[in-house]
Amino acid sequence: MAILIDETKRVIIQGITGREGQARTKLMLGYGTNVVAGCTPGKGGEEVQGVPVFDKVEQAMAHSREHAAGDIDISVVLVPARFVKGAAIEAIEAGVKLVVLVPDRVPVWDAMEIAAAAKDHDARFVGPNTLGVISPGKAVVGMIGGRAESAKAWFKPGNVGVISRSGGMSSSTAYYLGRAGIGCSTICHVGGDSVLGVRIPDAALMFENDPQTDAIVIFGEIGGSMEEDLARLMIEGKVTKPVVAYIGGKAAKEGTRFSHAGAIIEGGKGTHAGKVEALEAAGATVVESFGDLPGAVGSVLGGD
Repeated sequence: MAILIDETKRVIIQGITGREGQARTKLMLGYGTNVVAGCTPGKGGEEVQGVPVFDKVEQAMAHSREHAAGDIDISVVLVPARFVKGAAIEAIEAGVKLVVLVPDRVPVWDAMEIAAAAKDHDARFVGPNTLGVISPGKAVVGMIGGRAESAKAWFKPGNVGVISRSGGMSSSTAYYLGRAGIGCSTICHVGGDSVLGVRIPDAALMFENDPQTDAIVIFGEIGGSMEEDLARLMIEGKVTKPVVAYIGGKAAKEGTRFSHAGAIIEGGKGTHAGKVEALEAAGATVVESFGDLPGAVGSVLGGD
């Protein structure tokens, strides 16, 4: 198994006819993702790399039910930031249960409206500002890996779940684990914004319930409370699998933004020291250097 995406999930790409949409469609199809439709208003009836394009998500949903043996499970949104809210809510209201919001610069109020719509329709979303999710050897949604060939070469299937707040470090974490002989069940970039859909603790709970995942690796950052919330779940016994974490931003001072909008220390909260202390108190292994991650994960898996 895996979390969020596998080879069975039916996927639509919103914005498929744009430059970014076409490039990421090539990645997803090349990796084996079950892309059943695309959607761009005014482009219905066209095809992109053999994928039929529709004007509306509800039309694509009807096509999927008739020709692809069921509902569309996931929408990957690849439209300009100002159109993300409309596209995401359209997909959610059409019955799509997971929406992957790749674009950055999505307004915070828009993300909040998307969150409200998802809650009302029992759906969820990843992002905004996410590279997406990949289950090695199964499927990818978003843009992790860039090209199918590199994604296949870099990410090895295995039993470690990776959750990252950084897009680039999502790939780097999985790549260096792979070089150490450790494969991944799923790699999830939760996104770098301050308002997110699936957060670190949410993904950790999914990995907890995934029989393929034996350990969870976190690439965390200063700011926010996601790492502390994970620690609370561990203390409560809701996440029992081994957790290995690296927290970026150790040298940052209060008021400093560390790379992402969601990575800022304010009011003494969200500090590097606070996150490390919370995770260690909950039983996680927290490494001082990113390069120590593979060795620590190997020790956890080997029981050393």
